[in-house]
Amino acid sequence: MELYEIIKNIRPADKRYYEIAQKRWLTVAKPLFSLGRLEELVSRIAAITKTADVSIDKKALVIMCADNGVVEEGVTQCGQEITAMVAGNFNKRAASTSIMAEIAGCDIFPIDIGMVSDVDGVTDGRKIRYGTDNIAKGAAMTRDEAVRAVETGIEAVKALKDSGYELIATGEMGIGNTTTTAAVLSVLLGEEPEKLTGRGAGLTSDGLERKIAAVKRALAVNRPDKNDIIDVLSKVGGLDIAGLCGVFLGGALYGLPVVIDGVISAAAALCAARLCPDSAGYMIPSHRSNEPSGAAVLEALGLEPYIVCGMFLGEGSGAVALMPLIDMAAAVYRDMQTFDSWDREGYKILE
Repeated sequence: MELYEIIKNIRPADKRYYEIAQKRWLTVAKPLFSLGRLEELVSRIAAITKTADVSIDKKALVIMCADNGVVEEGVTQCGQEITAMVAGNFNKRAASTSIMAEIAGCDIFPIDIGMVSDVDGVTDGRKIRYGTDNIAKGAAMTRDEAVRAVETGIEAVKALKDSGYELIATGEMGIGNTTTTAAVLSVLLGEEPEKLTGRGAGLTSDGLERKIAAVKRALAVNRPDKNDIIDVLSKVGGLDIAGLCGVFLGGALYGLPVVIDGVISAAAALCAARLCPDSAGYMIPSHRSNEPSGAAVLEALGLEPYIVCGMFLGEGSGAVALMPLIDMAAAVYRDMQTFDSWDREGYKILE
């Protein structure tokens, strides 16, 4: 199916199962609502998966890896060789996220959707091109390449669904992608780049000024249409953002919860929600990134993070950090005794 046919086939998450799960929580032998928003989290997953028997046994982290031509503008502290180095470490237990994922019982799937290098151990066969062009001088990629990147994300979800995975976390790796994210969000949120552009991986004040200037030039040169998400992605986005946009759409199409990571992942989620509003019902927010736009993009999605601890690593780290909380909440929901099993009356909802 082509992208727009896929979007037409996406249906809202099923609120009936949310309500069933909420009623189940009322019977669990503990004080009412005492697990707070973790109860809502489990109910949200029930609505997404269309079953009140919430159990997440197989979890995957999809990391879209791509390079961005805008690094030419001096907007990063390091060069594109770091993209390849970190991407190659994901499956070697040599990256922060891979260590966290091991603890969380999550399998990692790094995908080379657009790195300037080919790296052993990173899923091949899905590279759209060898890095994007410099958005400060012209479009990042063609419209067709942006569409193919989104479709690649959708295809990745189908493959994982077919392999029995029940929850997908999103991550990315690509030097320069906080710059492309700031450009995308400036368009979609209608805010000036100064409000949405951060220091990324430790820019100096001079570097931050160069980064803001590069975002401004990108918007002036490309004039992306905020009402045409593919136009925005192709002109000022990145292949990692476009690929993750597809992962969120794929989750909605195939009925899998997809966990948002940090601001780059959230920007991709917002692109998906603008392409298909019903896809937002399949998104699970993990944390609020410490990047300047971290709160604004989640607010635009109408989502409240479950974790707030000042993280901004990316690479799926925040999404993976939520997984143990999901497992614990689901275990209480599913396995704990009920008041009926104790043959006693439960707590009452007080007016």
